[in-house]
Amino acid sequence: MRTALNHTMTMIKGKPQTQPPAENNNGAPQFRENTEVNAKIDDYIKANPKRWEYIQAMSPERTARTIVLQDVQKQGRTERIRSGVLKKLDENPELKKAYQTLVKNLPEDQQEKMMANLAMRTQRTVSRGQEQAAARPAQKV
Repeated sequence: MRTALNHTMTMIKGKPQTQPPAENNNGAPQFRENTEVNAKIDDYIKANPKRWEYIQAMSPERTARTIVLQDVQKQGRTERIRSGVLKKLDENPELKKAYQTLVKNLPEDQQEKMMANLAMRTQRTVSRGQEQAAARPAQKV
């Protein structure tokens, strides 16, 4: 007599983990290694040995604060770009209305940020297309 086995499959999001999430025996976080990124870092270190010595001489507190400063500067750049894009949208009510239509179903607190993101993405796509078109030699028809 045959018996039917019920197998259930579970969908796993992300990569399967082979060990407990990102911690080793002493509780310190484990960081992923990326060989391509490491190669770029090694190349930079070889090209800039004095800078590498300076970085190594930094205290852990100073190193952490430097990384936080870079994050703050990146966030500031993003905000300046976003506010510039929103200003351009304010100058073109028809375009702004089109983007508002696209984001109308999002929570209200996310709409402005998403409008800016869509506008920036569209601007990049359009400018890339224009650059590629300009780079191509004129074709005879």
